[in-house]
Amino acid sequence: MQSYDFLLWLAIILLFTKLFGVATARVHLPQVVGALLAGVLLGPSCFGIVQGNDFIFKTAEIGVLMLMFIAGLDTDMTELKRSGGPALVIACLGVALPVLTCGGVYYLFFGGALTKTTLLKAAFVGVVFAATSVSITVETLTEMGKIKSRLGTTLISAALIDDIIGIVVLSFISGFGDESVNTGTVLLKIVLFFVFVVVVGIGVYWLFRLITVNHEKSRRIAVWGLAFCFVMAYCSERLFGVADITGAYFAGVILCNLSQSRQFLARKMTVASYVLFSPVFFAAIGLRTNLRLLGTDILVFAGVLLVVAVVSKIIGCGLGARLCGLSRRDSLGVGVGMVARGEVALMVAQKGINAGYIDEAVFPAVVLVVVVAALITPVLLKLTVGNAPDASMVG
Repeated sequence: MQSYDFLLWLAIILLFTKLFGVATARVHLPQVVGALLAGVLLGPSCFGIVQGNDFIFKTAEIGVLMLMFIAGLDTDMTELKRSGGPALVIACLGVALPVLTCGGVYYLFFGGALTKTTLLKAAFVGVVFAATSVSITVETLTEMGKIKSRLGTTLISAALIDDIIGIVVLSFISGFGDESVNTGTVLLKIVLFFVFVVVVGIGVYWLFRLITVNHEKSRRIAVWGLAFCFVMAYCSERLFGVADITGAYFAGVILCNLSQSRQFLARKMTVASYVLFSPVFFAAIGLRTNLRLLGTDILVFAGVLLVVAVVSKIIGCGLGARLCGLSRRDSLGVGVGMVARGEVALMVAQKGINAGYIDEAVFPAVVLVVVVAALITPVLLKLTVGNAPDASMVG
């Protein structure tokens, strides 16, 4: 007899993630944190009410693809061009240092023999902490009235480029995870993937431009846009061995210059994601996080990883900002503002555990560090730049 338990599980997930999301928002914390906590409480860490099965995890996969598609749609190319130079330097250092140091921490604790598998596992952990959660920093800077300062514009641009670089690095690591192919083949596939993105991107962009002449805000645009997202995700994973979230992200980037249609498309995608798929994704992270596995060694690992994840971003991004001419205080603010990890980090962590490159025992520690980093960033940002004079306002 067919089971309908999944309907009850979906209802519980939606109710709990919304309740906890509202609760965390009321204390000026990201709603993502509330959704994660809901998943932890519902899962094996606490009450075990909801079981993580194939249906839940497949729905969560759709959620992560939609989140990446929306992130691509929200990419502000004008802002990237305006602050691109300094932001690129900050982002490169802000990705390189966490990848090396956080990956090094994993290898120090769990690496053992130096093999391709252990290096890939370390690299995956490093990439988790490469990406920055720009939404947390933007909310904090807006609250402090510094969103239009040089610090604010540089931070936003650097965070956007940071995510792009992180996705590209993930593509390389995902390609090398296939033991059946050699290094040359992996590199060739990755190059061909980006050629594919450019060629398909130009064609699809102009096709959407023609369509939106008469159907700028038609619901069919949302349907076709989402279909394009899924096709790009499928092609990246199946044809090129690149992570599916990379294809979804670049699908959004391709369509991000559609002016008013982009805003309409992003709004429709956000509604669909917000109502069902995103809550399931964040809850699924919690369902896969078994805090009962956090023994002493894992807790020590989490503590060291947290310190390294925070310090590596502050040093890497702060140094990049200083090299680009920002003041010491603004450079420190840039470094601190890039500490927050959020959706992209969790997406990479999810991809890592699906591919077998993040161990079940280590996964709770990784999620814990992501959450704590998101929580402490607003506090650190207010302490470091909260009272700084706005001498460098732009616009």
